[in-house]
Amino acid sequence: MGERNGHFLGVMSRKSLFCLFTISTFLFIFSWFFVLRSTSPSHFIDHSLLPNSLLFATVDNGNSQARNQNGNELSILIHSASIGKDEATQEFKFHSNKVVLKVFMYDLPPEFHFELLDWKAKGDNVWPDLKTKIPDYPGGLNIQHSIEYWLTLDLLSSRFPDISGTRSAIRVHNSSEADVIFVPFFSSLSYNRYSKVHPQGKISRNKLLQEKLVNFLTAQKEWKRSGGRDHIILAHHPNSMLDARMKLWPAMFILADFGRYPPTIANIEKDIIAPYKHVIRTFVNDSSSYDNRPTLLYFQGAIYRKDGGFIRQELFYLLKEEKDVHFSFGSIHGDGIRSATLGMQTSKYCLNIAGDTPSSNRLFDAIASHCVPVIISDDIELPYEDVLDYSEFCIFVRTSDALKEKFVINLIRSISKEEWTRMWKRLKEVERFFEFQYPSQKDDAVQMIWQAVARKVSSVRLKLNKSRRFSRFEVGRTKRTIVIPSAKNFW
Repeated sequence: MGERNGHFLGVMSRKSLFCLFTISTFLFIFSWFFVLRSTSPSHFIDHSLLPNSLLFATVDNGNSQARNQNGNELSILIHSASIGKDEATQEFKFHSNKVVLKVFMYDLPPEFHFELLDWKAKGDNVWPDLKTKIPDYPGGLNIQHSIEYWLTLDLLSSRFPDISGTRSAIRVHNSSEADVIFVPFFSSLSYNRYSKVHPQGKISRNKLLQEKLVNFLTAQKEWKRSGGRDHIILAHHPNSMLDARMKLWPAMFILADFGRYPPTIANIEKDIIAPYKHVIRTFVNDSSSYDNRPTLLYFQGAIYRKDGGFIRQELFYLLKEEKDVHFSFGSIHGDGIRSATLGMQTSKYCLNIAGDTPSSNRLFDAIASHCVPVIISDDIELPYEDVLDYSEFCIFVRTSDALKEKFVINLIRSISKEEWTRMWKRLKEVERFFEFQYPSQKDDAVQMIWQAVARKVSSVRLKLNKSRRFSRFEVGRTKRTIVIPSAKNFW
């Protein structure tokens, strides 16, 4: 009996030990599972905990602003742009979540801006009261280089309620808080209206204003602080700022193209290309199709041009006898704008050929008409091309190819109806990026230009900070200075 009990207790003891071992092993494995899980990469990352995470902050509405760790508003606009391609609908999607760009604007005397529009200041007021009346801008060809007017209006109204929450830039009154410094000189209008010397005078008003501007800017603490690198100067007309540009070259220019600038003065690295304001009317409710646009290829404008524009007359001789091609001289005078509007809106393709400079307003007239642009200009730079793929709605032809007999017309005739329709739809989707409006709207031309400026801010800051490396404690000096290199080595 005792032996059976001993045997029974031995068996039970072994079973207990086995169970205990099994449970211990299970707990050991289970605990290591949690340890490994806790140390493995997370599938859901909280970006707010990452370094520089505020660069990814967005503005959801006019009252929502990203702030840094010290509570200051983050002032660099981070532009997120993506183009989604759905094979069925080819829908163009442009995402522009952003932090609002902070802009300090000089209160320049009215003679530099709205007085050029015949606006008269009352008392000590520098700016018009936009809630009362907005000064009109002259029409005709003046309007194509009017971006200074639209950007200034946008800054002046930037403190008005922004219900939509789509604002891209806001005016600040403390320059130390700003991302960029805006110079509100209506330089294109100054050139168009006041570049001629009156018989009684020795210097044109345009030239005099440029001299005054250079003296003003170079005396400002903001200019001395950065050497002008964070300043925005508008010179959209190719002949505007002809004198001042050589003295203010460290600034960020907003231009139509680089045709009349040496690369040391203006280049794509530091400057911005902005669209012309189209002259013809926008094609509203365009329900046209390939078959009811009877003209295959359209051009109307100045045919005999200087410099790179020689190709216009060469193409005129190559294309003037082609069937379904309209290639003729035209201007804005008389019935010119109405004629061009009708012609572009009833054409499948519109030629955009280099003129005196690489760019032309004709491209933006074509976009507004939903007439597929055919661009023949080897040196052209295009607005927002870092975020916008023009090959989706434009056809590019090298000048050397365009001068070959039948090359252009054979290329155009080889494009299928389906491909034209795809590009036509894309034009209707992107046209808003080229519309100047007041008040500005989401992703219109005004907003897009500000966003392009914001994408330059980090580069400006990088160069500015690097320039300060050895300037704080220069030998024999106790005062910090900014060293400005020569234009040749600046960028």
